[in-house]
Amino acid sequence: STGDGKRVYLRDVADVRVGLKKLTNFVRQRGDPTIAVNAVRKVGANVLETMAVLKARIAEVNEGFLKPRLLELVQVYDETDYINESIHNVLRNLIVGSCLAVMVLFLFLRSVPSTLIVAVSIPISVVGSFIFMQALGRSINVISLAGMSFASGMVVDNAIVTLENIFRLRQEGKRRFEAALEGARGVWGAILASTLTTIAVFVPILFVEDRAAQLFEDIAIAISCAVGLSLLVSIPVIPAMASRMLRREVSDGAQKRGLLSVVRGFAVGAVSLVTARTWSRVLVVIVMTTGSLGTAYVFLPDAEYLPEGNRNLAIGLLLPPPGYSLDELSALGRQVEQSLSDHLAAEKSEKGVAEAQGASTPSDPMAGDVRIQHFFFVVTPNSVFIGCVASDSEAAAELVPVMRRAVADLPGMISVVQQASLFERGTATRRRVDIEITGPELERLVEIGGQIFGQIMHSFPFSEGHQARPIPSRDLQTPEVHVVPDRERARDLGMDAGELGRTVDAVIDGAKASEFKVDGREVDLVVIGRDQDWDWKTQTLDEIPIATPGGKLVSLGSVSDIQVPRGPQQINHIERNRAITIQFVPSSAIPLERAVNSIRQEIVEPIQKSGQLGGTYRVDLAGTADDLFRAFQAFKWNFLLAILITFLLMSALFESFLFPLVILFSVPLAAVGGVLCLGLVHTFVPGVRLDVLTLLGFVILVGVVVNNAILIVYQTLHGVRGGVDRQAAILDAVRSRFRPIFMTTLTSGFGMLPLVTLPGAGSELYRGLGSVVVGGLLVSTLFTLFLIPALLGLVLGAQAHLGFKTATVGEEETI
Repeated sequence: STGDGKRVYLRDVADVRVGLKKLTNFVRQRGDPTIAVNAVRKVGANVLETMAVLKARIAEVNEGFLKPRLLELVQVYDETDYINESIHNVLRNLIVGSCLAVMVLFLFLRSVPSTLIVAVSIPISVVGSFIFMQALGRSINVISLAGMSFASGMVVDNAIVTLENIFRLRQEGKRRFEAALEGARGVWGAILASTLTTIAVFVPILFVEDRAAQLFEDIAIAISCAVGLSLLVSIPVIPAMASRMLRREVSDGAQKRGLLSVVRGFAVGAVSLVTARTWSRVLVVIVMTTGSLGTAYVFLPDAEYLPEGNRNLAIGLLLPPPGYSLDELSALGRQVEQSLSDHLAAEKSEKGVAEAQGASTPSDPMAGDVRIQHFFFVVTPNSVFIGCVASDSEAAAELVPVMRRAVADLPGMISVVQQASLFERGTATRRRVDIEITGPELERLVEIGGQIFGQIMHSFPFSEGHQARPIPSRDLQTPEVHVVPDRERARDLGMDAGELGRTVDAVIDGAKASEFKVDGREVDLVVIGRDQDWDWKTQTLDEIPIATPGGKLVSLGSVSDIQVPRGPQQINHIERNRAITIQFVPSSAIPLERAVNSIRQEIVEPIQKSGQLGGTYRVDLAGTADDLFRAFQAFKWNFLLAILITFLLMSALFESFLFPLVILFSVPLAAVGGVLCLGLVHTFVPGVRLDVLTLLGFVILVGVVVNNAILIVYQTLHGVRGGVDRQAAILDAVRSRFRPIFMTTLTSGFGMLPLVTLPGAGSELYRGLGSVVVGGLLVSTLFTLFLIPALLGLVLGAQAHLGFKTATVGEEETI
């Protein structure tokens, strides 16, 4: 009502209607306006089960509610596609690796019953591992399955050693039961030692406090369960089966005529030469140890943090110059959409195949033939977010250069385009270096940030695939409108600053006055000026009429000072200091460690030494650079702890501190093999690098490669204890253990080989790890046949010279 009591309806002074809020952002999918719905699962929920239920609900909504309304809910991205393909791939590797291990067994044993006796350890150990992992509350995922694939070749090692000893006793004429009993009794100590050392190296991994700790634990538990079960299989199961199935048809003469016998004779002869004299033993130890360590150091590649994966999603973030309106950003998004139109695959329809064939050749000859199944872009007031999903999931990486060319010509635009990371969400990546500039004055920070940004562009040209962006903007030119009230004039008219501000909001952008209910839903009641009456621009804001409490109309300019300054879009803080971050994403052709070192040496350190920063300004490297440093520091100490645990465990089993040191000399030889094999695989598959997961391979080698050395040392000590000459005992150990050493090495190597050679989804996670283990195992086995006997001869000779009694491993144990 008015002041004189008359009733005035709202419709008399305003247009009242129910409408939509002012558009602040929007989404387009394949050229059509779209409402985007993001489904995020709860923490701890199984992603496969969640996605299966989600797909069922989407089908129900499409058939029920949306179909009559000519609408459709389309799922543009499904992360379980990658997971299912990865699980299928690693299961294939597990099966192929197991078959290869069995084939190698048959080539060595040349007996179907003997091969079956050993091969039974694979399904028992692998299937049993599923039960133990379920009991421990671990899920079956790509990483744990990869661990079982690695173990598929390792679990037969204990069975091979047991069966080899039983087989040797059978050839000597002993009965089946007697040979099975004595054969198992003679090797159980060596099997126990090798199994415990393999499992013990994973203990430090459980204490890794890093993002990769979850991945480490899954592999560690999977391998430990499988190898531990193989010990239980080798002692009771293998002897029992051998006592019933093992025959004597394969004579020793047949084996002497084989290729393995020729190689064994050559190896024993070579070992005899290098261990015949003290100086030759010393020379072999020095040359092999220093040579392997030096080679590993020279060829050690630069490091990465975590593999990015190969998810079928390429994403891009476009940062416009200050002041771009929503309409201008929308035009940029449509321009990118038009640039990618030639790559869009045909929609599923009756003529879809013909359309796809007709669009099979893009107009851009440099773009390749990658097809885009889904394309969407999201426009917000300050950025444009774009995403692409490839029709062929294996070609997802090819989307990145296509999208980069599409956004390259946008004027004044800073763009970051990359394949979605496997371990991050949104535009985050595990290959980034955050250069954090902190200090009190924002203008100074912007100046330093612009200098660093320019140096990055010079040192790492964007044309070579490098990308960088400032967070927030590296300039202070975002336009703002300030309405500063003239307090004296406003007081004369009976107005205050709050009332003036609400009036300006209502006229220009709309002001929320209250809420009311429509069909049970609360809806904002907004007071806003009519577009046809109040089409105001920045230059004419001072002409906006303002009603005073006294009923007069005055212009906004008469009661306020209107200013249009420029300032930052946002102000970030790091540890309570103002900050600007330059986020740099190096090209995939450059390892992350090399990029970090280059930025530190060529950009950060020169700025710090020049005196530009002063006491209150700092430049630090963060992001993945910091994660990489912490991960390698943790790995260094955990690797040393794994060696220490292995040493102490073998010391307890040998009752000596000396012979475990001899055995540990095989570890540096394994390191050079792992480094060389990793470099070879990287030559053919550039994505394979020395990342944190690959480092786990060196930890695994500590527990695996010592097994062969344990066999030689055990057998030598047993011979020396029985009165055999030291040199003769060493040669006899090499001769008698040559066959099981080569069998275990080749079965383990071929069992893991599919993980290294076969491509597919998820292979980027474990291919580097597999190459380190396979290469280290193969190379260290060859070197162990020469280094361990030479070093063992020196130790036994020194003991005899000093008058010490040779240590034993138990009176009842024989190898």
